[in-house]
Amino acid sequence: MPDRLDVLTGSCVQIPCSFDIPDQHKDTFNRAILTSGVWIKENSNFGGSPDSVIFNSSKTVNRYQGKITGNMFQKNCTTVFFNVTTNYMNIYFFRIESQPFRATDYDKSVYIDVRDLPSSPILSVSGEVKEGTPVSLNCSAVTPCPELPPELTWTLPTQFTTENQLQENPNQTKSVLSTVTFTPSYLHHEKNITCTAVYPVGTSTKKAEHNMMLNVSFSPKDTSASISPADPVLVGSCVILTCSSTANPPVTNFTWFQISEGKTTQVASGQSYTLNVTVGDGGLYYCGGRNSHGCGKSKCSWL
Repeated sequence: MPDRLDVLTGSCVQIPCSFDIPDQHKDTFNRAILTSGVWIKENSNFGGSPDSVIFNSSKTVNRYQGKITGNMFQKNCTTVFFNVTTNYMNIYFFRIESQPFRATDYDKSVYIDVRDLPSSPILSVSGEVKEGTPVSLNCSAVTPCPELPPELTWTLPTQFTTENQLQENPNQTKSVLSTVTFTPSYLHHEKNITCTAVYPVGTSTKKAEHNMMLNVSFSPKDTSASISPADPVLVGSCVILTCSSTANPPVTNFTWFQISEGKTTQVASGQSYTLNVTVGDGGLYYCGGRNSHGCGKSKCSWL
């Protein structure tokens, strides 16, 4: 069984449980006609404290309302308790009673922590979020009560498809996993996404959410070239051409081109280009920006 379970007040809790029988007692156990499961609260040595027995599957009335859902003859003692209250917060031990074999596992216990609010779901991204490439986001929410699993919903800045499933964790507890797939664009960069887990509790619900900002990689966009001063340029004057672009990661290389008499020539590199104007400098100018995902170029500007 797991070491710890986080449970919501008013909900149920499933305790994954299994056991084994020492070799010297296996014959005795196999001859048992009926095996009872007993849950003990706080004190595993319940002989001097019978009130610590909170559930016995052989009895019809127990301190805790619950049932053993596992098959005891297959050594599965998985148990569900209902209508959990804050009084359930404690450590619990499991005991087998089958005449003539009876035993308590003193070395293994589970701590039940009872909360009024659920913990936030876990949000993760599988791989790089890149413009134009489909990507999957995963949202996982603990499910202490598999009979009443949480509903996971998404808020994204674009259309998407989802797939939900109940999965078993390595410690045999359950989680609900929701996977959303979409194709990001550069417009989604630094936009928020939200995964919300809504837990049914009695006639109401309790919810928790996890927010994350998208980090979308994309080639240079909105590349533009500006000339300063913008007034008519005179021969002998000094002008500064500046290139700007939006990219993630940022542009690493800016290049300047001149179009004159139908011929395109690379004239400079760098985000800014300072030019002492001569007669031969007239023509169209444009810039290009490049990062690891591609390049983008500006419209042409007259000089």
